[in-house]
Amino acid sequence: MSRPDGTTGERYNVKETEAKWQRVWDERRCFEVSEDPARPKYYVLEMFPYPSGRIHMGHVRNYTLGDVVARYKRARGFNVLHPMGWDAFGLPAENAAIANNVHPAKWTRENIAAMREQLKSMGLSYDWRREVATCEPEYYRHEQRMFLDFLEAGLVYRKESWVNWDPVENTVLANEQVIDGRGWRSGALVEKRLLSQWFLKITDYAQDLLDSLATLERWPERVRLMQENWIGRSEGARLLFELEGRPDGLEVFTTRPDTLFGAKFVAIAANHPLATELAADNPALAGFVAECNRMGTSEAAIETAEKKGFDTGIRAVHPFDPSWTLPVYVANFVLMDYGSGAIFGCPAHDQRDLDFANKYGLGWTQVVEPVSGKEDVAAAIARGEAYAGDGVAVNSRFLDGLGVEEAKAEAIRRIEEMKRGSRTINYRLRDWGVSRQRYWGCPIPVIHCESCGVVPVPAAELPVVLPEDVGFDKPGNPLDHHPTWKHVACPRCGKPARRETDTFDTFFESSWYFARFTSPDRADVAFDRAAADYWMPVDQYIGGIEHAVLHLLYSRFFTRALKDCGYLGVKEPFAGLLTQGMICHETYKSEDGQWLYPTEVAAGPDGGLVHAGTGRPASAGRSEKMSKSKKNVVDPAGIIDGYGADTARLFMLSDSPPERDLDWTESGIDGAWRYVNRLWRMTAAAGLPARGAAMPDLGAEAFKVRRLVHRTIAQVGDDLERFHFNKAVARIREMTNGLAELDAAQADHAWVLREGLEAAARLIGPMMPHLAEEMWAMLGGDGLLADAAWPAAEPALLVDDSVTVAVQVNGKLRATIELPKDADSAVAERTALAQPQVISAMSGKPARKVVVVPNRIVNVVV
Repeated sequence: MSRPDGTTGERYNVKETEAKWQRVWDERRCFEVSEDPARPKYYVLEMFPYPSGRIHMGHVRNYTLGDVVARYKRARGFNVLHPMGWDAFGLPAENAAIANNVHPAKWTRENIAAMREQLKSMGLSYDWRREVATCEPEYYRHEQRMFLDFLEAGLVYRKESWVNWDPVENTVLANEQVIDGRGWRSGALVEKRLLSQWFLKITDYAQDLLDSLATLERWPERVRLMQENWIGRSEGARLLFELEGRPDGLEVFTTRPDTLFGAKFVAIAANHPLATELAADNPALAGFVAECNRMGTSEAAIETAEKKGFDTGIRAVHPFDPSWTLPVYVANFVLMDYGSGAIFGCPAHDQRDLDFANKYGLGWTQVVEPVSGKEDVAAAIARGEAYAGDGVAVNSRFLDGLGVEEAKAEAIRRIEEMKRGSRTINYRLRDWGVSRQRYWGCPIPVIHCESCGVVPVPAAELPVVLPEDVGFDKPGNPLDHHPTWKHVACPRCGKPARRETDTFDTFFESSWYFARFTSPDRADVAFDRAAADYWMPVDQYIGGIEHAVLHLLYSRFFTRALKDCGYLGVKEPFAGLLTQGMICHETYKSEDGQWLYPTEVAAGPDGGLVHAGTGRPASAGRSEKMSKSKKNVVDPAGIIDGYGADTARLFMLSDSPPERDLDWTESGIDGAWRYVNRLWRMTAAAGLPARGAAMPDLGAEAFKVRRLVHRTIAQVGDDLERFHFNKAVARIREMTNGLAELDAAQADHAWVLREGLEAAARLIGPMMPHLAEEMWAMLGGDGLLADAAWPAAEPALLVDDSVTVAVQVNGKLRATIELPKDADSAVAERTALAQPQVISAMSGKPARKVVVVPNRIVNVVV
């Protein structure tokens, strides 16, 4: 008997095949699109990469996911925009310039060229005409104009502020770029510095950014929660503490005015104006302030640090009792840019306050009693645990007996009545500091004049282009050291002036690139409004969860600012979001504890692992995110060169849902490669009827497989709509296993086999596009598969025509039977009574009664 996968000795030539179809797609300009109001649009976008020079496995997964969505939607009849570009400014290029004596522009452009070819080898369906690089003046000139428009609209300001300073990269970092007290790229401990910085007023949109999260129904819930927490809306009160012996008072923000009667101290930030004043003639306090400034400003750094304070000797008067005073400390855990930079401490009901009070012997007073009465607050505090739960006020005079929320409201009412404060809303979100003290970034388009102050660069003089002739032999920003570039005449008065030498935070570029893709050829404007209104918002955005706060929040703000300045008609940039998991790999170490690459490890003679170079023992560790530092990386170029892009793509889709981490294994990639070859061999086998031949009468086996094919078509479509890519792959494998059981020598089998292989080619088209095109061509398909419509399942074949029915004897399950759907009750009864298990359970007794519930159960009573 001839089987479709028992083939000739031919071998699938993956290199030749993939190169051929990539060439055909390019020549026929398959993926170039333009606005077409007559067709539904679909904009799919993966977060664009930094041009490091080589793609990594994270890129392969990210771009494979996006390409599957793009090709699937295209087959479904959508006008699909799927672009690619480069997030090309940033410190790595500048650091490479210093290390390798190469200009950042040259390094970046060479890396872009290399990575472009690597991405093209994956067969991605990009409209390459739309490619952008953010380091090119034709791109960043537009964001300079945006900045000036934001400045005119009151969305930009400059002020002196305490900032996060990365001492290794010699630049400012936003709070979001400080991870556990360290720079997000360098890993250096971040310090505080007082600098004049440019800020964007993202806080003007805080409430809208928060409220609109509810409309982002196709975003992961955890991303929406992360943004909600970062925006951090809190309701509370601002109240004034008078200071003994001083004419000024101290404004404090609190979210827990109900705990004022448990206050034991007041604390101010190290950079609070009062602390600065007192430190001027107090060397010990000045030293403490300097110590605080070495901590950085991130909440993570503050929460993990030991709580320390400096007693100023000043006493604050309790707002509800003029005879009650509290010590005023400068504390390292109070942030100047949150609230008012001053707090009161209630140790019994705030963990941070308790830690501080315990350190300095300040004591505690319980002012909230748990409602249940089961929790012993005193015992918890003795263990060093504050009680922050719900309850009723105690030891709080006029608040006693009130619930927490009622007590808050009453405390605020009294504060307002006494004119010592007011109800207020506060946000954790801070304005976005966009100034960076480095060269390889977009110049901030302003000029500083002694007479005129800050003067915008005239629009006609944009772009302000980075000078190429810079040196990196001195520390700091090369633009500060340039002999001529920064020296210009003031556009207003003509006097000598200087350019701003700070450049934009690179998140500035990535906060609007998705709009530039809608019309990247426009030189006069950032993007054509009509094109942007047609394509925006991005229907499906795909990228890592690590960008949940940084990039996504900035982009949401930026889009709102662009809308308010007349650039766009939408305020949310991304309607749908998919955050893919990490690519993980087993880690390896040599016997002396050094990390080893997977290619440096081999199987030893005793079954263990050895260092391939030395033969010495090696050991395997746990599977972790691929990283250069731990050397557990696999080069995609080597995989694509050896197995083909389709194999890599298939593996990325097969083993895990896209939002979960994926373990890379050699056995997994080998299995994907075997399946690619199996599909090719099945298609290459001879004996199939001509395309379009009439369907013969189908036997039971052929009909069963044909039903499987059409069910698979319907299920895979549903899976891809839900991004259940791994389920879709599993269903296609099940279908092709069914096809492999057919005998091509039988006419009905051969007809179903052809139909099934054509369906397989179309179903795998988004996943393995090169193999799919090859199969389509071998099967005589019309035109390119890339242009073909998604297959349609026959509805009649999706309907189950049989059901499984339970058979009970005296209420106990004895058997199950297969019956035609809606079978006659007499047929159901006759079939049930004929089952051996039922006959045995009846023990020769006659059936007194038989109850048939159609399509569900037959109950025999004896």
